[in-house]
Amino acid sequence: MDKKIKKIVLAYSGGLDTSVIIPWLKENYDNPEIIAVSGDVGQGTELEGLEEKAIKTGASKLYVADLKEEFIKKYVFPTLKAGAKYEQDYLLGTAFARPIIAKRIVEIALKEGADAICHGCTGKGNDQVRFELTIKAFAPEMKIIAPWRVWNIKSRDEEIAYAEAHNIPLKFKRETSYSKDKNLWHLSHEGLDLEDPASEPTYNKEGFLEMGVSPEQAPDVPTYVTLSFEKGIPVAVDGVKLSPVALVEKCNELGGKNGIGLMDLVENRLVGMKSRGVYETPGGTILYRAHQVLETLCLDRDTQHYKELVAQQFAELVYYGKWFTPLREALSAFVDKTQETVTGEVKLKLYKGNIINAGVTSPYSLYNAEFATFDEDHSYDQKDSEGFINLFGLSMKAKALMEAQHNNK
Repeated sequence: MDKKIKKIVLAYSGGLDTSVIIPWLKENYDNPEIIAVSGDVGQGTELEGLEEKAIKTGASKLYVADLKEEFIKKYVFPTLKAGAKYEQDYLLGTAFARPIIAKRIVEIALKEGADAICHGCTGKGNDQVRFELTIKAFAPEMKIIAPWRVWNIKSRDEEIAYAEAHNIPLKFKRETSYSKDKNLWHLSHEGLDLEDPASEPTYNKEGFLEMGVSPEQAPDVPTYVTLSFEKGIPVAVDGVKLSPVALVEKCNELGGKNGIGLMDLVENRLVGMKSRGVYETPGGTILYRAHQVLETLCLDRDTQHYKELVAQQFAELVYYGKWFTPLREALSAFVDKTQETVTGEVKLKLYKGNIINAGVTSPYSLYNAEFATFDEDHSYDQKDSEGFINLFGLSMKAKALMEAQHNNK
């Protein structure tokens, strides 16, 4: 190991990986100073007792950066406006939280004059890429330490044994040690029985779900909610204006109690393998649906269809850790332009895991009842469609005539 490294800033969550890493760095880098940094993106109780634990295991100090408001405003809402979902379903809860955390870690590392930044991401996962691409974007010469790529620990069980041998307190038991990631937007579950795609997730098992209940446990009566948007950004719930953080929390509450936002996915990781995870995204699922419904009213056909292509590209950039890239910024600029008229209200019915459309209005609605009605109208001359179809199908007619001519020879 590099003996010149005297000060290391560690991306610290207090979970198994980063708790073990502190003594490991001390043992393998000639007892360097370890500065722990935690980005608060809404982990809640996971941050309790973090400073005491970090210092007790060998860190000199802990920074806890409150990033919640910035996280929702500058990362979540731009992704929501884009309608970006990775592989059609994943609402990018872990993916767009990594750039903001990594950026803050770089800022502290530069301020502290650190020789290296360390993270606890595994060599199999996506997060190593997301952290390190952000570090390269803001501190291209900074040394990066990734213990999972170099140490002798080969499994989660060995990691737990290492923690127990070093008297590191753990908040879980071996048999319930799912790998989890939590923030304001979502909670992910991976590992243990979930590694077998044939096994049904134990949604009703006590302690598995944290942000809500299973659809079976949801109320037998529906909940109605109205979401208000201004230029693609959600601003109010049931007529009550809320801050970005409070709004997401309110949607989480409503979605959670109605069993909304459970997703069981086998996804293609950036490194090439497939992985299985279970995600809880109650509020995010509601907001994505409401935003999509409003766009159907406010966007013209060509923009709506092209934006679907942009959404896929946007999602891949976020998933791959390329938030701080010219292309992502350019796509966000395109999205912002499309959202200038995405203002209005969407009413949804939440019932046992389902989201049912219950009405949508906008001052910029492109829906014209005079054009669309099946009753008599004075705005649309149906005779016009004949000429349109003749021109629209002219190339097909020409091809058919040519084939008929050759077939008759």
